[in-house]
Amino acid sequence: MKTLTLVRHAKSSWNHPGLADFKRPLSKRGERDAPTMGSRLAAQHIRPQIIVSSPAARALTTAQVIASALGSQPAEIITDDRIFHAYSEQLLNVIRDFDAPLRHIMLVGHNPGLTDLVEQLTQAGISNIPTCGIVILGFSIDHWSEVSDCAGEMLLFDYPKNIPE
Repeated sequence: MKTLTLVRHAKSSWNHPGLADFKRPLSKRGERDAPTMGSRLAAQHIRPQIIVSSPAARALTTAQVIASALGSQPAEIITDDRIFHAYSEQLLNVIRDFDAPLRHIMLVGHNPGLTDLVEQLTQAGISNIPTCGIVILGFSIDHWSEVSDCAGEMLLFDYPKNIPE
């Protein structure tokens, strides 16, 4: 069994129109939502072995805040340039490259690629992963290279405005 946690970066700031998209920081709402979502994952004992993030400022900051809430050290975060603005097929290639011994991986990235990837892997009917939204997928496979269309089972879909019961 393999577990893939997908996180869309928290809400980014548009306060600096001249700032390159890659360098946009989190907004105040993003700074509030990321630790909240990290705490929700921690409360469910979600512990990925590695966190792989887009190197864009808003994604990497989201990864660092969530890692901190999970008790992980920032050194456990790996950046991968292929995730920045990637389409679902590009993300699938990143996932398939993971080493077989890794059982649980967290990937922090961007829409629309993440939402499209969830739909491709599960056909769950999620039309949009909101900012700082989290989807956890389970796969009955031995190697990440075996991840394929419709092979995943959605185990969790949570986002900041979702009110837990």
